[in-house]
Amino acid sequence: MLLSAALTVVLASLARPTLAQDENPNIVYDSAHNATTIYGTWSSGSKAVLTGAGFANPANMTFSYPKTTGVSYSFSQNGFYEISRYRFNSNGAFVWHLRSLFVLISAFLGSEPTCITGVIGWVHGTYTLNNNGSISMIPLGDGFQQIQDPCAAVSNFIEVYNYTEYYKGWRIFTDPTQGFKLHLFQFDGSPVARLFQVSTTPNMLPTTVLRNVPTDPTIARRSASSAPDALGPHWVMGVMGAMTLVVVSTSLMLL
Repeated sequence: MLLSAALTVVLASLARPTLAQDENPNIVYDSAHNATTIYGTWSSGSKAVLTGAGFANPANMTFSYPKTTGVSYSFSQNGFYEISRYRFNSNGAFVWHLRSLFVLISAFLGSEPTCITGVIGWVHGTYTLNNNGSISMIPLGDGFQQIQDPCAAVSNFIEVYNYTEYYKGWRIFTDPTQGFKLHLFQFDGSPVARLFQVSTTPNMLPTTVLRNVPTDPTIARRSASSAPDALGPHWVMGVMGAMTLVVVSTSLMLL
C-alpha cells in the first residue's frame, strides 16, 4: 500500500514538468527557456542528417542516405517547416528492452533476432506556434518515406507520408559546447532527440508542393525492389551494432 502510494507520487512529480505547458494557457518566451528563436535548421547527434538539398528528392521519391542516423528540423520565419528523418527501429523482443538473461539469449539465438526496421523520410509544410507552447505542423501533401523491414511480406517499399504532427512543447537552451540546443516534446510528452542549431537561416527545399500526389490510395505505396540495396549497407551496420550489444551484454551478465 505504502509502496503504491510512493510510486504514484514519484510518477506525478515526473509528469508535472511535461504537463506544465498545457496547464498554462499562454507560455512566456523568456531567456531562461528560449535562449534564441526557433528559426533556422536544427540537427541531432553528429548532424549528418539535414533538411534541404542533398537528403531527399521529392520529384522521384528518392533519398541520399546519410552516414549515420538522426533527425533534422527547419523552421522559417514565414511559417514553413521541413523535417528529415533517418532511423532504425528494433524488434520489441530484441536487445533494446532487456528484461532478463533468458530473453536476451533467446533473442540472440532465435530465428528472427535481427528484425530491425530502417526508416528514412521527408516531409514539409506549415507550422503554428500555439499560445500554450505547443507546435502544430500541417504537411503540404508531398511527403514520403522508405521502409525496409526484413521480416515483413514486402521488405522494401516507399509510401506517401503526410501526417499532421503536434508537439506538446519546445524549449531552447544554451549548451556550453555545441551552442543552442532545441528540445521538442511529442504529443504524448516524449522527447525528440536533442537538436543543435546548424544555421540561423533555414536550409529547406522550395516551400511549395514538389510532386503530383496520387489521390488513389492503392498507389500511395510502391515497392522499392528496383533498388534493393538502398538501405542495405546501413541496415547491415545497424544489425551488426545491435548484435555486438547482445554479445557484450550477455558476457557481462555471465560474469
